[in-house]
Amino acid sequence: MNDISRNDWNAMSDDRILIQIGEFVKHHRMEQNKTQAMLAEDAGISRSTLSLLERGDAVTVATLIRVLRVLDQLHIMNAFVVTRRQSPLVLAQAERKKRQRVAFPKKKKSDNENIDW
Repeated sequence: MNDISRNDWNAMSDDRILIQIGEFVKHHRMEQNKTQAMLAEDAGISRSTLSLLERGDAVTVATLIRVLRVLDQLHIMNAFVVTRRQSPLVLAQAERKKRQRVAFPKKKKSDNENIDW
């Protein structure tokens, strides 16, 4: 299998990316000693759809997810996780608003303390 980390994804055509995905799926299927029929059945797709995927033809994202799940390769979806970063200014303002000390609860005045003599 090609070393994906060395590929320049931006320079690749869409067709070449689909072929790369197909090679990834085929590599992991064969590594797990599964036939196309076995993997397709476990993923709930037809064998011909899996064959299309492995050849680099377009399939649905849902199909790809099903296959990745069966191959235990869903971790690659971490690339799609969006993390929001706060600006340093917003972080500094949040730090300033944090409590600096503990406030003791105010004592309630009892009925005897309210009497003015």
